[in-house]
Amino acid sequence: MSDPLAPVLAALARPGRPSSDYDLNPGVFLPDNRVLRPAAVLVAFEATRDGLQLYLTKRSSHLKHHPGQIAFPGGKQEPEDSGPIDAALREAQEEIGLPPGNLEILGTLEAHETVTSFNVTPVVARIHTPFTPIPEAGEVEEVFTVPFAHIANPANFRVERRRWRGTWRSYYVAPFGPYYIWGATARMLRALGDRMVE
Repeated sequence: MSDPLAPVLAALARPGRPSSDYDLNPGVFLPDNRVLRPAAVLVAFEATRDGLQLYLTKRSSHLKHHPGQIAFPGGKQEPEDSGPIDAALREAQEEIGLPPGNLEILGTLEAHETVTSFNVTPVVARIHTPFTPIPEAGEVEEVFTVPFAHIANPANFRVERRRWRGTWRSYYVAPFGPYYIWGATARMLRALGDRMVE
């Protein structure tokens, strides 16, 4: 029986390129001396009867930053974290109740620079056994899954734009049902998808 995560493992074995929120906005000038804060997110897959599923969250609508947006479990790297993998595991346990012992780390994608000055490392992992997500009440409104087939298909991504800080900004979106997956989350998923077809 083949490993349902074989396409992901093959993608991780291929070389990738760093990504950023500015990829679709080539006219933006980024100074070389800018300071980026380290952060990490968990790209966690689970094999189910319905196929391979990816876990995402909907952020609380009461949050000051990015309210109601779709995101991976994750956040900034704290001093006590040994690195991005440690940060991603800690955040996933805090935000959705996913125990680190129920995960197999498969690898990482190249870091993604956000417009909010974070350098985010996507940590890719396999969930070994089914678990019941426990959303962190103050930060996570909902935990849901998206079929791997949806994010692996480049045709499900499109480019949209909106005004941000007085200028037009273009970004990827990959809507799924009622969930509007966009911005950094969509860009990191697109980076994984690109490595699958290269």
